[in-house]
Order: sequence, then C-alpha cells, then structure tokens
Amino acid sequence: MLKIDVFNHIFPKPFFERLQQLLVNKGGIKRWLHIPFLHDLDVRFRMLEEFGPDYRQILSLSAPPIESINPDRRITLDLATLANDSMAELVRAYPARFPGFIASLPLNHADESVVELERAVRDLGAIGVQVFSNVNGLPLDDPRFAPLFEAAHRLRCPIFLHPARGAGFVDYPGEQKSKYEFWWTFGWPYETSAAMQRLVFSGLFDRLPGIRILAHHLGAMIPYFEGRVGYGLDQLGARTADEDYGALLKSMPHRPIEYFRMFWADTAVFGSRAATVCGLSFFGTDQVVFASDAPFDPEGGSLYIRETLKVIDSLDISEADRRKIYQGNAERLFNRSF
Repeated sequence: MLKIDVFNHIFPKPFFERLQQLLVNKGGIKRWLHIPFLHDLDVRFRMLEEFGPDYRQILSLSAPPIESINPDRRITLDLATLANDSMAELVRAYPARFPGFIASLPLNHADESVVELERAVRDLGAIGVQVFSNVNGLPLDDPRFAPLFEAAHRLRCPIFLHPARGAGFVDYPGEQKSKYEFWWTFGWPYETSAAMQRLVFSGLFDRLPGIRILAHHLGAMIPYFEGRVGYGLDQLGARTADEDYGALLKSMPHRPIEYFRMFWADTAVFGSRAATVCGLSFFGTDQVVFASDAPFDPEGGSLYIRETLKVIDSLDISEADRRKIYQGNAERLFNRSF
C-alpha cells in the first residue's frame, strides 16, 4: 500500500540560501546546518531509498516560522513567496516522491497571508497550509486571523498546526530563559494543546463547520489528558471568578471534548507505540494520518520514518484501518487521490 507521509519538513535550496543570507546570527539555525536531508535533495533521495517507491512525502517548510525571521514586511512576504514557489517546483519535478506540498504564510501580515494562501492553492496547487501555535506571541483566535481561517475553509484547504516556542518562553518567572530545552520537550506539546483549546472556545468549529485542522504530534497533550479535557472542562468556569466562563460553556452546542475530537492528528510521536495507541484511542482510525516529522531524528532523516512505520505495522488493528492511516485518511483530508 502507499504510505503518504503528510508532515515532514524541508528547506528548498533557494529558500535555505536566502535564509542564511538574512540571519546574521547562524546560531538560530545551528541544528539545520547539520541536517543535509533538510536542504540537499541528493541526500534526501539516498536516505529515502530504504523505504521503497510506495513511501511518499507531502512537503512542508521547517521551523522557524517565516514571521519570526525578520520584521521587515517586504522580506517576510518575499520569503513566503519563495518558499511556496520552491516547494511547488519540487512537486512538479518529482511527483512520484513528492505528491503535494503545504503552503507557508507571512503570518505577521494577516491580510497578505490570505492573499498568499489563495495564490498558493489556486496557482501553485498547494494542498494544505501550515500555521504555528502562536504568531510572534499572538494567539490564533486573535480576530486578525479570522479571515485566514475563513479562506482555508472556503478553499477546502486543511490547516496544519505546528508548535512554536523558543528558549525565551521561561518555565519559571524568576529565570531569564527555559533551561535544558524544556521549551521543546514539554513546551511544544503544551503550545499545540493551548492553541487547540483557544480555537475550541473561540467557537471556530461552530462558525466554520467542516474546517479541517491537523494537530501535529498526535494532538499533543490532548489524548493523554482526555479526563481533564472531558469531565474537567465540563466544569469550565468553576475555577474562575473574574470571567463568566459558565455562560460560555452553556452557549456551546457540544461538550468541549467533542470539539477536540474534531481535530485531525498525525502519527509523528517519534516512534512511541504507547503514544500512538493513546492517540488512536482518542481520535479514532478515521482522523489519524501517517507522518514522521523527518528529518529531526538522531540519524538526520531516516530513523523517525523507520520507527513510525514499525509502530503502525505492529498495531492490533485491521488491515483496512492500517490502509486508512497510511493512505485513505490523507486522501479524505486533502480531497484527492494519490
């Protein structure tokens, strides 16, 4: 069966060259410079040979978010254009390996982001769009981003929700930075989960029924905290004196946990079988798609793919459900056949 890896990352060569020109301090992309799979197609293709012709990648840009790279409006817009044009060219050149790409946006310019999304989908053939869990510190339910969600809904374009958090997000108010990479290990799952809850209570799913949002890393914290999200949020407002969350809760047509189940999720949990089983239990086999998060593993490209395939193949599920995870759900998510 085909194996459609819907969430893995790339820096197309033109984009990566421009990024290095812009960054005075290369420390911001220290790791990226040492992962040739990310920006060298020859290396990527050699490593992908292990997985055969039935393994295919939907391309998306790697972090950092475009909007965080440079505050200059023209630079930000040009970077988004270059990223999308470059990924579209890779899809045109290698359709058997790269059957689609996920658009990137200059999210610190909300109006221009809508224009770029429409261009990427209609002119370049993008099949999804990547947004980050915050936009330079702003939450995704900020009103200025509402037109972007409306455009994605209108275009039937799934939204890929990726965490964004750096060492500047401190873990303790008395410190200046997050130590020991807590900002990544625990901060990224928190970021995704927090963004999901903000979108749930913003009423997004009621305003735009059918909108498809994929929460990276199998819905982050949500499956494991099913009890808190379920019975815990059924008591929304009981812990808060200065805002009437109880009225908000009563106004919602569904229990909060039912909205969390409206998200899609992917299998990018770094080869953890327990996390995969937990996530599938929460979201079900109809809303989970195969993803590896390559190439950010200790081998620089192949280990997460290999381990994720191993986990999915070991699951006690029917072959029909396994086929859904590998291919069928992606076809439903993107409204296309592979």
